[in-house]
Amino acid sequence: MKDYKKYFSLNASPEEVYLALTNPFTIELWTNEKAVMQAIPNTEFSIMDGNIEGMNLEFVENKKLVQQWYFGDEPLPSIVTIKLHTDKNGTSAELNHTNIPDEAFEDMVEGWNGAYFGSLQDFFEE
Repeated sequence: MKDYKKYFSLNASPEEVYLALTNPFTIELWTNEKAVMQAIPNTEFSIMDGNIEGMNLEFVENKKLVQQWYFGDEPLPSIVTIKLHTDKNGTSAELNHTNIPDEAFEDMVEGWNGAYFGSLQDFFEE
């Protein structure tokens, strides 16, 4: 199991980024795929047309979200924490993804940088 931590700069306010991460309609705008999401702890979510599924654990409006991402029968939960910080460009999103299965690590890093935060960065640049 591996961990991944990175900061991403987004040209939007923390409020706009939080909405983009928690509102299913906004998620569909930046992913171009179906999303099921509620900003309520202990609810399941599915984004990118089911490619990412898990359980919502915690929300602090406009500041933080914590989710468990499902990876089959792995013994330890894979936890994603995204904290939003105001910075000179708008928002610095602090990503911390723990307990990524070794065989999925490279794909996850590529996904975070490209499909997930790369798409969010493109969305806020338009």
